[in-house]
Amino acid sequence: MTHRADPADIRAVIFDFDGTLAVQTLDFGHMRDRAMEALSRFAPVKSAPTESAMEELDRFCAALDPDTTARARQAALQAIENVELEAARRSSVFPPVRPMLASLRERNIPCAIITRNIIKAMRIVFPDLEEYFACILTRDDVANVKPHSEHLQKALEALGCTPERALMVGDHPMDIQVGKKVGTMTAGVGCGHVSLEVLARENPNWLADDVGQLMCEIGLMD
Repeated sequence: MTHRADPADIRAVIFDFDGTLAVQTLDFGHMRDRAMEALSRFAPVKSAPTESAMEELDRFCAALDPDTTARARQAALQAIENVELEAARRSSVFPPVRPMLASLRERNIPCAIITRNIIKAMRIVFPDLEEYFACILTRDDVANVKPHSEHLQKALEALGCTPERALMVGDHPMDIQVGKKVGTMTAGVGCGHVSLEVLARENPNWLADDVGQLMCEIGLMD
């Protein structure tokens, strides 16, 4: 069930990237496996499939001496980046994205991206993204990534927008969760790997098949 808000209150929009603006091609299991393979060169690895590659990396390095930690972290991060860049070459921006962003720009509504991805991979998928976004915060730009509130709060600060006047849009429950945590309006889109039915359980303000349909429904795109 969605709980509608007043679209007239929207002064800024913050988007997730993969699965929201671009086709989700990243295999997180493969990423984790490659990271663990890199770490296994430094010490035995006990993988926890429920953790992300970055969470496993942090847990693994916590038990190592500083010198080994630095070398192990560098090797794992390189393995993760290689997987991300490979996935980016298979991805593309969804067709409604550029018209939708142009429509928001015409209405003087600034946009931001918060993502766990890296800027190098994003530029492969969306070479001109910096023409459309006033703020782009990757995992390298914040100490704590979403669903931690810091990721979204820093984007709002950069946009000069209060939470109640902002809309957080994403294809994953964590995108809705971080929006609710910070106090923004929220929207879920079903163009990623999570169904609208699952997203509806988070009670966003809006649900739509993709960002173009979402903005048309809200009234921010003709």
